[in-house]
Amino acid sequence: MDPTPWYLLDNAADLPSPTLVLHRSRIEANLQQMVAIAGDPLRLWPHVKTHKLPELIAWQVKLGIVQFKCATIAEAEMVAGVEGVRRILLAVQPVGPQIDRLVRLAAAFPAIEWSAVVDDPSIVASLRNAAALRPLGRPLGIWIDLDIGQHRTGLAPERVLGELLPALRAAEPVLRLAGLHAYDGHLGISDLAERRRLADAGFEPVAALRNTLETGMGRRMEVIAGGSPTFALHAARANVSLSPGTTVLWDAGYAHKLPDLPFQPAAVLLSRVISRPAPGQLCLDLGHKAVASEMPHPRTIFLNLPEATALSHSEEHLVVESPAADRFRVGDVVYSLPWHVCPTMALHQEVWLAENGRAQSALTVSARGRRLSI
Repeated sequence: MDPTPWYLLDNAADLPSPTLVLHRSRIEANLQQMVAIAGDPLRLWPHVKTHKLPELIAWQVKLGIVQFKCATIAEAEMVAGVEGVRRILLAVQPVGPQIDRLVRLAAAFPAIEWSAVVDDPSIVASLRNAAALRPLGRPLGIWIDLDIGQHRTGLAPERVLGELLPALRAAEPVLRLAGLHAYDGHLGISDLAERRRLADAGFEPVAALRNTLETGMGRRMEVIAGGSPTFALHAARANVSLSPGTTVLWDAGYAHKLPDLPFQPAAVLLSRVISRPAPGQLCLDLGHKAVASEMPHPRTIFLNLPEATALSHSEEHLVVESPAADRFRVGDVVYSLPWHVCPTMALHQEVWLAENGRAQSALTVSARGRRLSI
């Protein structure tokens, strides 16, 4: 007899739907894989945007992971509140009020080494001015955000010396250049050889810039490279830090596109049938507000509803057809994997933590909002 599927919950009847269930054993296995690939937990700067949970930060700290990347001030404040965290990098260039909020955070948590990515001289000057008004005890760290092919943020490496470095030198000692941030999130390519070729080509100018800066400044320059798809590739480089994010929870999209990586989906959407509009069709309470819908279908991969195809998707409803649909009744539970877990997580005010086949506790996704206290 087949074992009970890993995603089934003994107490599913007690859970509201739609909701997201995190399976602890799978998360812990993913974290162990991250450390094994990195070879040293101190090489890791995991991005917290995927899960936004202090509980998962604490689990990583216990493994020796003490450096984290964040996308928002709220995420950064959430991470700062976890004992044992040493370094936090705001990986989206701060603008407007975010500049002062970052400096206020640094003042509120002086034991933590704070830093931000930048690609614009005016932001360097604004950060310098804001930091100069609040004695921080240590310089605010700056990571040069490099564009190595994604063309979303950052400077091309060849532009750094002429366009950004003068502003950084002028901002010393209030600010301190910590290193280079080289994110290649566009390389979610299934073909491993091609992914490696492109990752290597993108990193070449990063390595050259690092050597130039170290020679000119007379000190070591750190590098944070890659995201989840290229995590294992950059791990093979010496003296490079790593910043996977989705690896903590994984999702159906990366499981499909990146079969060479050893992570397993740990977040499951629990929904219910709320109507049976026609033979072979079901309507689920899994609308846009419960699962990320920025991508084409499939936005979720069903685990106990085979060969399901989406027919329509709206705020609170997902209508699907499946040859197995007639086996389901209104109120029945349907389990599925989000195709993209990061924005799916941000849709849920609370999620459930499951252990040994039961949902044990509800966790508040505290950093899904834009502000905690600062």
